[in-house]
Amino acid sequence: MQFFDSIMQFFGRFGYLCYSTIAIKPTMLKLSRLLIFLLAFASLFSCETAERAERRAHNALAIGEYAEAASLFRRAYQQTPAKNRPKRGQLCFDMGEAYRRYGNTARALSAYRNAERYNYIDTVTYVRLGDMLRAQGDYPAAAVAYQAYLDRHPDDAAALQGLQAAQVAPELKDSGSYYTVQPVALFNSSRSDYAPALMGLSGEQIFFSSTRNQSEGADISGITAMKPGDLFFARRDENGQWKRPEAVEGALNTEADEGACCFDREGKTMYFTVCKTDGLYPRMAEIYTSNRTDAQWSAPKPLKITADTLSSYAHPALSPDEEYLYFTSDMPGGMGGLDLWRVKIMKTGLGNVENLGPTINTPGNECFPSFRPNGDLYFSSDNRLPNLGGLDIYCARYHSDTKTWDVKALPPPMNSNGDDLGMTFEGIHNRGYFSSSRTTGGRGWDKIFSFSYPEYLQSVKGWVYEQDGYELPGAQIYMVGTDGTNKKVGLRTDGSFEEPLTPGVKYLFLAACDGFLNIQHQLQTENKEVEKQYVLQFPLPNINMPVLIRGIFYEFDKATITDSSSVALNRLVKLLKENPNVTIELAAHTDYRGSDRYNLRLSQNRAQQVVNYLIAHGIDRNRLTAVGYGESRPLIVTRKLHEQYPYLALGDTLNIQTIEKLHPAQQEVANALNRRTEFRVLNTTFGLFDENGHLKEVPVARPPKEEELPEDDSEGGEWY
Repeated sequence: MQFFDSIMQFFGRFGYLCYSTIAIKPTMLKLSRLLIFLLAFASLFSCETAERAERRAHNALAIGEYAEAASLFRRAYQQTPAKNRPKRGQLCFDMGEAYRRYGNTARALSAYRNAERYNYIDTVTYVRLGDMLRAQGDYPAAAVAYQAYLDRHPDDAAALQGLQAAQVAPELKDSGSYYTVQPVALFNSSRSDYAPALMGLSGEQIFFSSTRNQSEGADISGITAMKPGDLFFARRDENGQWKRPEAVEGALNTEADEGACCFDREGKTMYFTVCKTDGLYPRMAEIYTSNRTDAQWSAPKPLKITADTLSSYAHPALSPDEEYLYFTSDMPGGMGGLDLWRVKIMKTGLGNVENLGPTINTPGNECFPSFRPNGDLYFSSDNRLPNLGGLDIYCARYHSDTKTWDVKALPPPMNSNGDDLGMTFEGIHNRGYFSSSRTTGGRGWDKIFSFSYPEYLQSVKGWVYEQDGYELPGAQIYMVGTDGTNKKVGLRTDGSFEEPLTPGVKYLFLAACDGFLNIQHQLQTENKEVEKQYVLQFPLPNINMPVLIRGIFYEFDKATITDSSSVALNRLVKLLKENPNVTIELAAHTDYRGSDRYNLRLSQNRAQQVVNYLIAHGIDRNRLTAVGYGESRPLIVTRKLHEQYPYLALGDTLNIQTIEKLHPAQQEVANALNRRTEFRVLNTTFGLFDENGHLKEVPVARPPKEEELPEDDSEGGEWY
């Protein structure tokens, strides 16, 4: 019937325009008579009664077509006689409800005021008036409206909370904060742009939802009176500036509404909200996933969180450790309205869902969750105090010892009298983007804003890689601090991590990976507010391969270790103390010049000198074996060596036949590479068993005591 009405309206406009020309074009008389007939025919069917318009409005409201419902309630109001004041008042209230539900607070306020004028005040008209006035920033008038309702219902919790919010808001708004907020003109269109999400910790791309004209589909949504939303994104250029947004590549956008997205750490999987249209039933939002290959996103697939098909699931947010997917839903078992929930992500699928509980959720609506990398949860709510109007943003910090959340509202100008929602952060910094309807005159159109907070941030950035210098994203970083910090830190795909640090705290970082030895680093942050980033490197030695030790030097033609070798040797002492159950073979090698007997004796003496140094610095002699191989084991060219010296072919053995084919300068490089000291892991169970072969109590790898350590190199180091 809605389609038929649209056709009738089109014919009516076309007929009117053509009819106005017949006086000057008599030859079109026959055509004009036909058009007059069509106009009369259209008028006959377009004369809709107030009762029928109201009935259709309630049907539209029931299936979530709020803009369509508001239009139909307005039509019913206009067709209702002025003397029927009770009916007109009721229709104004219903019209206000429809406008309110899709965020058009200005028109909702006007409708509720008309309801009050018609004395339709025996429902929650005054509460709605207070809510809309607060959303418009008129806090004194809002307080009057709430009080008018409380005069009739003195114990109403919603009105009491609204009154308190209106009374506190002016002082709160005037107090301000150190946050800086600016609209991002490049991202914003003439319609709604909202829920920005930076992809990855580096934040080289930003995604957001938009109802701009470039969105898919030709129809105007009956929900918002705008086009359905699509996902758009922007990239940074080589100077770090944002390029103009464009629609997301691939088969992701459709004629349905696509919105509010998040990404895994690698930026390979997207979780986002989809709301499909249906002319007969309420629209249930669902969460979909899409995978990225190259620059394209795959066709989306629904993520079945539960078997409940009558509830909505929207606004996904991955926890920083990617163990949980947080989302908003109206499923049974919540506190009322929309609640925040989470579901555990397992290799076999999704686990059970759990509500975040009354510390987070209220009888109102909680939605648009997002995370800062430090684990802080940000979300929007319309039913918490303090509240400046509509949806305000709150920060929740989880305390693992008490298993409770500490929730605080963000100060102005982060929160406003409009709807504020959808935070995203640039890495570990307290800056990023969010969306708000504060500047659109109550029409419900969201815009994207940038925010920043002045900070003197101390942080650590590190890389974990194997002995050949290539990343180990499967490794794990353990971070312990004297301030009580004790956490696991996930790595990016390039084996790197970045974490904020607290001033005046001593930290221990342990890198571990299956098949590799552990490496620890300590650092002490400065005990003052300064901007500083510490850099750590974790080149993990492979248990199954010889590990080249770079930086050990001997006197010419002797086994005597030079003083300049102490840095590399002290690093080896530290490694062995951090891995107390490991035994190693310490091997020395020479080039092919000199006799075999001489080279064997020289290399054996050099290996023994290194072992003696380790024993002198507290390493059990039973964990060490010295072996001199002379020239018998020339080096095999690895991928890293080939990249460093392209004239050395990958996989070649640097024996005399290979070296003699090189130019003289290249021969000297190859001989120098053969003159090396390395270690190889022999056993990883030293000290774990007693003399009868029974397992002892497994020792826990402990941080070395300060008196056991040489001065630590916070920049890390290389073994090869």
